[in-house]
Amino acid sequence: MSMSNDTQFRPSSFFLLGIPGLEGVHVSIGVPFFFLYLVALLGNATVMFVIQTEQSLHEPMYYFLAMLDSIDLGLSTATIPKMLGIFWFSLRDTSFGCCLSQMFFIHFFTAMESIVLVAMAFDRYIAICKPLRYTMILTSKIIVIITGIAILRSLYMVVPLVFLLLRLPFCGHRIIPHTYCEHMGIARLACASIKVNIMFGLGNISLLLLDVLLIIVSYIRILYAVFLLPSWDARLKALNTCGSHIGVILAFFIPAFFSFLTHRFGHNIPQYVHIFLANLYVVVPPALNPVIYGVRTKQIRERVLRVFLRTGRELTSQRSWKIKN
Repeated sequence: MSMSNDTQFRPSSFFLLGIPGLEGVHVSIGVPFFFLYLVALLGNATVMFVIQTEQSLHEPMYYFLAMLDSIDLGLSTATIPKMLGIFWFSLRDTSFGCCLSQMFFIHFFTAMESIVLVAMAFDRYIAICKPLRYTMILTSKIIVIITGIAILRSLYMVVPLVFLLLRLPFCGHRIIPHTYCEHMGIARLACASIKVNIMFGLGNISLLLLDVLLIIVSYIRILYAVFLLPSWDARLKALNTCGSHIGVILAFFIPAFFSFLTHRFGHNIPQYVHIFLANLYVVVPPALNPVIYGVRTKQIRERVLRVFLRTGRELTSQRSWKIKN
């Protein structure tokens, strides 16, 4: 059948259902998501502010952490406000351009986070296995190069997805059973073959699996070096420096791969479980990451407390001065 007009080829908008099967509790689901968004905003912004203002934190490890925080801010802002609009205000319509933009940023920030976690594993490997050469290897120039590679690889993974979707005709329904726009959710609405989209998506997943492999290899080398240390105190101290990073890795990859596995192989699992897991995968890590680093990293914890205490004293002194005058 020939395409009679442009609206068949490119719809004006899509309709996001939210979490099908849980429409009756959408308002309730939105409450914890809202608080997670607040934690993500305040937590990541606070850690970034502390890293920027404290000279002692101007080290490669904290530069990578600042990158992770900025990515988490982007990922949570690209997803949660739209989710809350669906849950609380039934704002389910989204234009074709907005849907494509949201898909781009979600996949871009996800790809960026994965490669930054690899860079952080490399940082811990150098710090523990080659401590005397740490500052010689991880120079400012190398950090800039790593950042450039992360951005370029993420663009390579995501930009083609946009053009692969733009080439597809959409002549059926425009309902997406999800809370946000993602590549395969949009592609499945097309009335043409999406084999290329599927193959490219699997290629992207292979790159993310490569990231996991690189992280595992880094930590195998780290563990080997740690257990060569002469005392248990030295071993525990070395492992403690990796604790926060391991927590962040688990918070990012476990929900992501659990969501992927249930989506691919859990055909008997209700659809709302798939969608809910996909939501947790983009909502939970941005909120957990600053908490993990804030609690486990002594330098950040002390600086955050110092900033809040200093701010509190300044506010108290200002109030006292106003009362006296």
